[in-house]
Amino acid sequence: MKGSKKLMPVLNSLLSDELTAINQYMVHSEMCENWGYGKLHIAIRKRAMDEMHHAEWLIERIIFLDGAPTVSKLNAINIGKTVPEMISNDDKDELHAVHAYNEAIKLAWEVDDQGSVDLLTKILKMEEGHVDWVEIQGAQIEQMGIENYLVSQAGGPFA
Repeated sequence: MKGSKKLMPVLNSLLSDELTAINQYMVHSEMCENWGYGKLHIAIRKRAMDEMHHAEWLIERIIFLDGAPTVSKLNAINIGKTVPEMISNDDKDELHAVHAYNEAIKLAWEVDDQGSVDLLTKILKMEEGHVDWVEIQGAQIEQMGIENYLVSQAGGPFA
């Protein structure tokens, strides 16, 4: 099925965002594991896995619409040097994702592509959950202080 020429570059742009997020979150996850923050490692790795699903679904949709998925383009990856920096960088990226998916949904409506609207809405809801998780971490750091927050993130199955 031939997809909209207007929508295809947007889907590929979202794919680049997802592929970038996968890399950033995997590095953050492994850094947390290396520092002994097992709970944070697992939580960030789960978000990376969610982003992998998003990328997979976008690739499937692009191919279904007779497009060519661009999997070789990454955006700038923002690796934090500390846990608060990681959370701040991830917050900015997740807020960008929510905005990008909302814009893509509007365009999919305009070009009358309900299948893409449904997929993009499904991913948007997951991205909003990621924003919520990141905001909770920021609030906990602010309320507990960074030292207490990091103590709460230590342990897990790798400790």
